[in-house]
Amino acid sequence: MTNKIRVGVLGFGGLGQAAARLLAQKQEMILVAAADKDGYVYDSNGLNEDVCIKTYYEKGSVGHVEAGGLLTNQSINELISKADVDGYFLALPNLPNNFMADVTRQFINSGWQGVLVDALKRTSAMEQILALKDELQAAGITYMTGCGATPGLLTAAAAIASQSYAEIHSVKITFGVGIANWEAYRATIREDIAHLPGFNVEKARSMTDAEVEAFLDKTNGILTLENMEHADDIMLELAGICRRDQVTVGGVVDTRNAKKPLSTNVEVTGRTFEGKISTHTFTLGDETSMAANVCGPAFGYLKTGVSLQRRGMCGLFTATEVMPQFVR
Repeated sequence: MTNKIRVGVLGFGGLGQAAARLLAQKQEMILVAAADKDGYVYDSNGLNEDVCIKTYYEKGSVGHVEAGGLLTNQSINELISKADVDGYFLALPNLPNNFMADVTRQFINSGWQGVLVDALKRTSAMEQILALKDELQAAGITYMTGCGATPGLLTAAAAIASQSYAEIHSVKITFGVGIANWEAYRATIREDIAHLPGFNVEKARSMTDAEVEAFLDKTNGILTLENMEHADDIMLELAGICRRDQVTVGGVVDTRNAKKPLSTNVEVTGRTFEGKISTHTFTLGDETSMAANVCGPAFGYLKTGVSLQRRGMCGLFTATEVMPQFVR
């Protein structure tokens, strides 16, 4: 038990719950802490994911879990100070846009030292994390940013695929997401709506569930997204692979069917040293869910982060800078 990486999950919506289910099947990691906006639960011996999820559904907060739960509106701060955790997965809403950076500052100010992993989406949100680079280094925190599916898995695949070329012309990421019930991923769906014409972050965030439902009725539950503000662009630019304006991200989200409306893929087009123009395509299996493609890489990068920190390497890393390690 002592060799296991002790993990906390901040945010217990769809992604947080999926993360808990995934961790229950791992031998190298153990979920010891979880928090939502109304409370937290902590048990150094490990949490029962079924109990946490059931309690969250029935009572609205993991703070109601009998063993180790506590209700508080300062859940993150209190959990940081109380829990012995090696790394946290920030499965938090990206709305408002500065939320992830605000939470990161809480960790910096707390004196806690460990690994943080996010799966944030927007370029402007990642720019706020990048601005904290020096503070994270000074605080002794190893922060892995953009480590979900896109940005994350697909961005890292693009970075590897780019090696065949002398010059990159374009990186095109196209995703298909199928969700049987949008309410399981409320924050994620609101983030997607924020990318649509006529919407922005604040407008999407202020929509009630009934308003989201009414909007989805108009689109038959389908969200078609083009030229999204996605941090894949800044990650590939920082890695020196291409300019951010050469990266495009878009996709289709079906909020009423678990089956993906189209296959998720990344296409990297470039010129080889022999002068040939070619395209590499990496396609994800249709059977892999959004949760599998986000949470799996996030914990792979968390394991890498723990490895880096144990070697004394702190600061900020993106998913294109280091490889994720497989969590057994």
